[in-house]
Order: sequence, then structure tokens, then C-alpha cells
Amino acid sequence: MKVYVITGITGLLGRSLAWAVLSGASGIREEIQIIGIGRNLGRMQAVFPDAVRRGMTFVEADCCMMGQLSGGLERMQADYLIHCAAPTASAYMVTHPVETADCVVAGTRNMLELAGRLRVKSMVYLSSMEVYGKVEDTGRPRREDELGDIGLTSARSCYSLGKRMAEHYCHIYQQEFHVPVKVARLAQVFGRGVRMDDNRVYMQFARAAYEGRDIVLKTGGNSMGNYCSTSDAVRAVFTILEKGADGEVYNVVNEANTMRIRDMAKLVAEEVAHGAIGVRVKPEDTAKTGYAPDTGLRLSGEKLRGLGWQPVQGLTEMYGEVLGEIAKEYRK
Repeated sequence: MKVYVITGITGLLGRSLAWAVLSGASGIREEIQIIGIGRNLGRMQAVFPDAVRRGMTFVEADCCMMGQLSGGLERMQADYLIHCAAPTASAYMVTHPVETADCVVAGTRNMLELAGRLRVKSMVYLSSMEVYGKVEDTGRPRREDELGDIGLTSARSCYSLGKRMAEHYCHIYQQEFHVPVKVARLAQVFGRGVRMDDNRVYMQFARAAYEGRDIVLKTGGNSMGNYCSTSDAVRAVFTILEKGADGEVYNVVNEANTMRIRDMAKLVAEEVAHGAIGVRVKPEDTAKTGYAPDTGLRLSGEKLRGLGWQPVQGLTEMYGEVLGEIAKEYRK
């Protein structure tokens, strides 16, 4: 039996990874058990109502608090650990920067400690493209080692700097304690399985398309966006888990989906909504909205493709899946 520990199991990637394992879509054919870690037992049970039958158990705990994890979980055996848990709402990051930084950094260190104690065969930490900070568009995709600047005085930097420090912990835990951890540095991921309360830019655009109203950009839309579908990202994480080198970082991105936010808004208006809506610009104070500073970042997925992974879904198909999720919610 293969045992998978997945943190943040009610989030988009956490539950998508669990569903992939349970359905066999991950390519795993052995008998499996999933140990899901989340802060709300009721939510975990609601997302996976037939958990017991499927071989799932839940641990209600905050990854930032090791004491909550040090009971029964450490007496279990586990083969793999995937750490997905982290804040994702920009508005929360700017209003709770200390809590955000603590959660990202302390939570990751705790999971590295746990992985070492459980002696897992492999661990993947889900990081973010925000570790690159502010970079200029060089006209070519940027490799994993080509980081830019992150402002130290901005509250919004709590997430970017936190993720960068969490990655560093992965490196030093691998070097000093030989924890077999790899880092999946994610582009923005969306598609099947998105939550209806997600308020990130892609979801704002999708709701506008579904409801037939103009897209309103709250910034100039100059920032470069890098995107990957849910299903492609899930396959990427399992590829890194099985084939990635310990201590290495891999960008998870479909380079064909890289474009400026204003261009993605235009794509949604013209191709997804078939020209039925327009795009307007109405800038707001980014210090309040929590949007990351404009960046010219283009991610390179070459290193991950070297492991045999290939993305397949484009933005139009990804938006089609999101609209399908919105339609299901409206039918309830």
C-alpha cells in the first residue's frame, strides 16, 4: 500500500491531487491510502463525503502549529508528502501580512520536519511564481535560478518573501538532513475544480463572461501572466514527485498560455464570450486590493519538460472548464 499525506486538501490543488489518486488518473495502480491535513474537519468531510470507503483519513490541524500534528500522525507510516497548504487570497495577504508570512514559512518547515520523521520516499512543496518578484520582460522564458527583486517594505511582499524563504528551507533541509524534497514552482493554476469563492483575476473574468457583462480591469493589465490548467498541474506534481531530483526546483507552466493580463481579458471577451462583452479599465489602489506589482515575468517550463511532462490545455479550454463549474453552481 502507498500512503500519501496531502496538506491543504480542500484547496484547488490539494483536492485535485487527491481526486487524481483516488480515480487512478495519476497513473498510480497500487492500493493507496490518503491522509488529508486541513484546518476544518467538516469541510474535508464535505469535499470527500465517501472518504472512509475510498481509504482516506483526515487530520484536523494547522500546518503552522507542529503541536497539532505531533500526535497520531507521526506514528503513521507514509511514502509521499505533498505540501499544498498556504494562503491564496491577495486581500488577506495585505491585511494579515504577519500571519501570511508565518503560515508559509513555519508551515513549510513543519512539513519538512514531518517528512524527515516519517522518512518519506519523496516530498513536493508547492511554491509560487511570485518568488521571482519584479522582473523585466527579456523576451524569453526565465529559468528557475533567474530571480528578481522583492520590495522589503511592502506588506504584499509577505507572500513572495515567505515563499522564497520556504524554498530555501527545502534546500537546506535536503542538504543537511537529506529530506527528499522537490519544489514545484507554480504558475497561476485554474480550470476544473475551482472554488466559487475564489476571487482571483481569472475567476473575475470568467464570471463576467458567464454573466454577459464587461470585464473591468482594476489595474492597467500590464503584468505578464503565466498559467497552467488544473489537470496539467496535477500531472506535473506527480511527475516531480516520482522523477524530480531532490533539492531541485521546477517551474510548472504552459508557456503557450503566457500573456499580459489585458491580453487575457481580451481573449476572454472575444473567444470565450464570443464578442458579447468588452473590456474596460478602472484602476484601484493596489495597496488595498493586494494585487502583486506589475512584472514582465515569462516562466520557462523547459526543466520540467525534461522529466517527460508536457502541458496540453490552452486558456480557452481552461476557461471552458471554469464556466462549466460556474454553471453547475448556478444550477444548485
